[in-house]
Amino acid sequence: MQDARQDGITAMGAVDLAAAIRGRVVSCVEVMRAYLERIHRLNPQVNAIVALRDDAALLQEAEAADAALARGDAVGPLHGFPLAVKDLDPVRGLRFTQGSPIFADRIADADSIMVSRLRAAGAIFIGKTNVPEFGLGSHSFNPVYGTTANPYDLGKSAGGSSGGAAVAVALRMQPVADGSDHAGSLRNPPAFNNCYGLRPSWGRIPAEAKDVFSPSLAVLGAIGRTPADIGLMLSVQAGYDPRCPNAIRQDPSAFASPLARDFRGTRIAWLGDCGGQIPFDPGVLEVGRAALSTFVEIGCTVEEAVPRYDMEQLWQDWLVLRALTVAANLRPFYDEPRHRAQLKPEAAWEVERGLALGADRIIAALEGRTRWYETLRRFMEAYDYLVMPTTQVFPFDKDLRWPETVGGRAMDTYHRWMQAVIPVTMSGLPALDVPAGFGEAGLPTGIQIVGRNHGELACLQLGAAYDAASNWVRRYPPPLN
Repeated sequence: MQDARQDGITAMGAVDLAAAIRGRVVSCVEVMRAYLERIHRLNPQVNAIVALRDDAALLQEAEAADAALARGDAVGPLHGFPLAVKDLDPVRGLRFTQGSPIFADRIADADSIMVSRLRAAGAIFIGKTNVPEFGLGSHSFNPVYGTTANPYDLGKSAGGSSGGAAVAVALRMQPVADGSDHAGSLRNPPAFNNCYGLRPSWGRIPAEAKDVFSPSLAVLGAIGRTPADIGLMLSVQAGYDPRCPNAIRQDPSAFASPLARDFRGTRIAWLGDCGGQIPFDPGVLEVGRAALSTFVEIGCTVEEAVPRYDMEQLWQDWLVLRALTVAANLRPFYDEPRHRAQLKPEAAWEVERGLALGADRIIAALEGRTRWYETLRRFMEAYDYLVMPTTQVFPFDKDLRWPETVGGRAMDTYHRWMQAVIPVTMSGLPALDVPAGFGEAGLPTGIQIVGRNHGELACLQLGAAYDAASNWVRRYPPPLN
């Protein structure tokens, strides 16, 4: 029989759990035992957390965390939190595969910048969360660990690339999770799993510049069951670091502050399908549109308005920059015949497209990205936020590599079905995925709250008001619970 106190611990949001640990209402050992119980009971059915560490070692670290509290040591905001890190980021001493057989046995010898911050804040690393190979595609399957299943229907996809992270949070196998997002990886999985996910502005969470420094399409972020939980995580992840030349200098503690705010008179533009330019499966757009009533309920005005822009051209520009990025990262493996044979076809395809690009096309894509940002900047002079659907499909069969048709239209690439997230990626603006509701088959979807440049706090504040009014996460937990 499940222990009621353990279930009570995992039912706490991250903000309340942090307060309970600091106040010694619950011990770090009790917290670890509660989460490990859920992991051992539920994770085998969904395969969200991988490379799980030994219980004894984790409980020993939890005991040390309790001892620090007993001594009166200063502790960080995540003290005693069991966290599994997305398997695209290295955690010192843990397996670091990126979902690739090339790295199936690799052990990380150092933490990334973000992971070092989580460690300093008191997190106890329990393992990793599952991803697609090299994070490519919004469906979390790979030849190292297998496929992550959706807790609302075990035969469906959990999304990706932060699929393991979203499922772990939705099933209360960890209180909050890190993630990353290039093409919806912090938005699609939360939408598929009825939770929240924040894609911040570029530079909000610093990452190593690595081989090439340029304005990245990929960012780090967080997934939680509430916007406040994400705010707590962001307060640890964010902040300036000289290793990231464009890291934002704003004090990140603001994200952990209360998010309450009056939204009367707030102006929202609903982009919908961008004037018919983006296809959707039946029901998805309708669920998103129905969710708009919650914004009206909290005092916002919502109108359907779309910036004048060719979304196909924006998609084509993104394809160029995407291929360029993937080619830069994966070319060393592509160039080595033994490793090339281990790359999934989509990875090899991206590299080949990237290697075929000429300077003129790359420059044109960068110019297109700049025009799109300027278009949105001007458009948002009339609106405080944009809202648009997160996904174009409901969670699909987990045995599919990707949906081949959407709304009756054939998908010409493995990621075309994710087109709805690309306008945000190309703009660099922050976006918070929030639950929108469920389709006729009982599967969830979400909508994106898009803020102005560096407007993460504003996104979280509107998300918190929306959460309080809609209550989707608490009303409709996964049936696997």
